Amino acid sequence: MKKLLTLGLLVKDNKILLGLKKRGFGAGRWNGFGGKLMQNENLEDAAIREFEEECTIKPTKLEKIGNIEFIFQGQEESLDVHMFKVLEYIGKEEETEEMKPQWFNFDEIPFENMWPDDKYWMPLFLAGKKFKGKILFKDTNTIIETKIEETNSLE
Repeated sequence: MKKLLTLGLLVKDNKILLGLKKRGFGAGRWNGFGGKLMQNENLEDAAIREFEEECTIKPTKLEKIGNIEFIFQGQEESLDVHMFKVLEYIGKEEETEEMKPQWFNFDEIPFENMWPDDKYWMPLFLAGKKFKGKILFKDTNTIIETKIEETNSLE
């Protein structure tokens, strides 16, 4: 069984906006902004809502750039994460109860304080490439297997 999730990423002037997760799954790690879909919500609407809820920026134009299935050993449900690049937005980032946003230069991305899979797909994202794949985790800190590939289509 797959749980549908979104992840939104914003790049501007060779910097990326990440958020320090303050609570819940992934707390203490830097990440993009996203989460699960609500009832009767599509992926793009969920990505916009989650981005705004977590850092107060409202995306007005998105591009789907990735899709990765995260499988955790021993768990029945995998995480089917659909990733979006924010192309246009309104507002300014602000800290919320869930996330503390911060801009990072591309060469200063804090991979050591992020999910361990980010170093495999983030370079493709930063290079403007689309990608899909599967990542198998032993636990939340240990990757057993990674398969990420560039793609022209995410359908």
